[in-house]
This record gives sequence, structure tokens and C-alpha cells, in this order.
Amino acid sequence: MVTKKAILCVDDEAIIVFSLKQELSNYYGDRYIYESAMNADDAIELVDELTGEGTDVCLIITDWLMPGLKGDEFLIKLKDRHPEIKSILITGQADESAIQRAKEVAGVTAVLEKPWFTEDLINAVKTCLD
Repeated sequence: MVTKKAILCVDDEAIIVFSLKQELSNYYGDRYIYESAMNADDAIELVDELTGEGTDVCLIITDWLMPGLKGDEFLIKLKDRHPEIKSILITGQADESAIQRAKEVAGVTAVLEKPWFTEDLINAVKTCLD
């Protein structure tokens, strides 16, 4: 049986989620399932649901500034439950301490500034998935 692999994009702005999914799909085609959530709580619920169904959530790309849990807090919480999932933080607002915490405690692979360049996004994703 082939395990389906998924990439989850999390941002409270629908246009950002759409852009991320579009850029990933343009590069990777149907190699992955592209999922989205508008906040950290929905994202955690979706990861639990997907993994429960046997889908391998291999990467999460998340914004930092969201209602409820901030991106670093979300990734730390997620790391406790699913330490195998790689992550990328995208932000225009995070302070240095939040970025450090995301890297050190949550194990974030890359931090990209908004607006990001497609090439930087794809390179960060490749680093996570290869």
C-alpha cells in the first residue's frame, strides 16, 4: 500500500494559503496532497485526522502571526505530538526571540520573510523533504 503524503499550509489569510498551495502544486504536481487550515487549532485537528487515516503529513508551512496560537507556539505543540513532521515558518512580523524559539524548540527547518520568493520557498521545501 502506498502512503499518501501531505503538505499542510496554515495561515489566517486565505490568499496566502492559496498562493502557497499553488506554488507547491506548480512545482510538485500531484506528488503530494495539499491541505490547508486557517488557524493552529484547526491545523492540529487536521493533522490528527490525516495521520489517523494513514496519510503521512510530511511538512507544515505556517504563518507566525495568527489568532489564537502564534506560529512558534503551534509548532512547539505539534512537535510534542508529531515529532517527525518538518516545518517552515513564514512571517512578516515575528520577533527574533519567537524565531529562535521556533528553531530551537520546534525544530523549524527554515524561516521565510513575507513576501517570499518562490525560489526560496521551493528550496526550503526541498531541504525539508529530501
